[in-house]
Amino acid sequence: MKQYVIDQLRESDFGQIQEFLARNTESTGLAGIYWVNLPPDLYSPIQSEHATCHPYYFAITLTWNDVAFELLIRSRQVIRCNCIAHATQHQRDYIIHFADRMLEELGIKL
Repeated sequence: MKQYVIDQLRESDFGQIQEFLARNTESTGLAGIYWVNLPPDLYSPIQSEHATCHPYYFAITLTWNDVAFELLIRSRQVIRCNCIAHATQHQRDYIIHFADRMLEELGIKL
């Protein structure tokens, strides 16, 4: 799977990132797994057409050592559909900007 990974986190980074994700994402009920809804204006043409598959999201996994941003856009409604795909360039830019904004807001320097 394609991911944008930030590794070598310090213990204090982990706590700050965990708090940020608790405030700015949806918790899944699984420890360390978070969801972020993708803005509809970033949906690909096929994702826009598949109204019954909306909303779409990307997942974030936080461990003691790293935080990984999946570059796979998933549906909340279905598990398998051709609208579930690797992020487009605009979607990747959004995900990476989300990660960079998080680090900047938290003052984490890597």
